[in-house]
Amino acid sequence: MAYSAEISRNNPSCFLFLIDQSGSMADTFTGEAGKKKADGVADAINKLLQNLVIRCAKEEGVRDYFHVGVIGYGANVGPAFGGALAGKELAPISEIANSPARIEERNKKVDDGAGGLIDQKIKFPIWFEPTSSGGTPMCQAINSAKGILQRWLGQHPNCFPPAVIHITDGESTDGDPSQAMSELKALSSNDGNILLFNLHISSNPNAQSTAFPDSSGSLPDQYSRLLFDGASALTPFMRNVASEHGFSLADGAKCFVLNADLVLVIQALDIGTRPSNLR
Repeated sequence: MAYSAEISRNNPSCFLFLIDQSGSMADTFTGEAGKKKADGVADAINKLLQNLVIRCAKEEGVRDYFHVGVIGYGANVGPAFGGALAGKELAPISEIANSPARIEERNKKVDDGAGGLIDQKIKFPIWFEPTSSGGTPMCQAINSAKGILQRWLGQHPNCFPPAVIHITDGESTDGDPSQAMSELKALSSNDGNILLFNLHISSNPNAQSTAFPDSSGSLPDQYSRLLFDGASALTPFMRNVASEHGFSLADGAKCFVLNADLVLVIQALDIGTRPSNLR
C-alpha cells in the first residue's frame, strides 16, 4: 500500500519548497492590507520550519526524521537558506534547528486571562528571507527540484515519498512547465510517487479562493488549470488533515490551492507536511 512507509531516523522523508521570488511577489497579499506576498510567504515558511523542528524534538535532541530544502526562483534559481545553511540544497532537520540565519523578536497576541489580548514578545527564527525580483523561471526551478530529489531518492529508496510544495503568483516565463511537473511527479521511492503541491497566489481579479478541488471546471483561466493538472492527488491521510481545517473533500481532490490568502497558505502547508506515521 503506497504512502505507508514509516518515517524514522533510519528512513527519513523529505520536504522541498519551491518559492517564486519574481518581481510580482512584491505585490500585496489578497486580504492582507500592506503585507507583501514575499513577506507573507517567508513568514509562513519560517513558521513551518520552526514547527517541523518542534515536531522532531525529543528529550535527547532533534531527531532527523526529515531532510528539508528551500529553492527560490526569480532573478536567480537556487538554494534559498540564509546564514550557515546558505548554498545547501537539503539539510537534516537537526542542522536546520541549530542554524537559523538570525533570530527576530516579534509581538504575539496572547490571552490576558480577563477576556482580552496582550502583546507578548517571542523569539522568531529566520532561515529564509523574502526576495522579489526578476522573472518566473518555473521550468528551471522544477527541473532543479527533480535533480535534487533524484539524488536524494537514490540514497533513500524505501522512504515515505518526498513532498514538493510549490508557491507561485505568476505564469512561467521560461516555457510551459507541464512536462517538467510530470517528470518530477514520476520520481518515486518504493512507497509511491513524489507529491507535488501547487499553491497559486493568483493576480487574476476573477479568481475566487479555491482549495483542493477535484475538478478544474470552476477555475478561471488556462494557467490555473495547468497548475491544477500538474498537482498530485491528496493522499487519504492528507484529506483527513484537511477535514480538521474544515474542508470536505472528494477522493479526487488535488494538492492545489488558488488565490490563497495567508491563512489558506498556512493551512495548505500544514496539510502538505504533517506525516501520518512518524516514529
